[in-house]
Amino acid sequence: MLEYLSEAIVLNKEPNGDLDTRVSLFTKKFGKLVAKAKSARRITSKLSPHLEPGNLIDVRLVEKNGLQVVDALKKDRLHIEPADLYNLHLLLAEAEPDSRLWHDIKSENIDWRKVLAILGWDPRDATCQMCGKGDPQVFRIKSQEFFCKGCASKVAENDLLYIH
Repeated sequence: MLEYLSEAIVLNKEPNGDLDTRVSLFTKKFGKLVAKAKSARRITSKLSPHLEPGNLIDVRLVEKNGLQVVDALKKDRLHIEPADLYNLHLLLAEAEPDSRLWHDIKSENIDWRKVLAILGWDPRDATCQMCGKGDPQVFRIKSQEFFCKGCASKVAENDLLYIH
């Protein structure tokens, strides 16, 4: 049984079964990891308050039928918008650590142009998918396409990331 220890930022948490929770963590050492927290939705759970999105935690994970959170301790609460945390959860690939991105997020400095460039979608070289104009202001996460503001108004709003 392998054990992992790292500092992490909780990006997302969602129910998994009756009492368990599935947690998305961006760790300093291992990048994004998704793990199960057993019985985290019980009223007496000691893990649940530490695993809220936006918390900076020390986490211990074990690999047992997938990753499982065994222990977590909240160190701080980051002042990052929940939508930004969720978008990071959607954009980050699992098990790809990046120290530049870690320091930017931990310092509560999320510049989406810089984040997208680090992840391989550099907006400086992009054009609008519809009209071909340069300097796009919107990124569509699901299709990984850039749009200008005018064309973005014609696209479904639910997964757009405004990068200004």
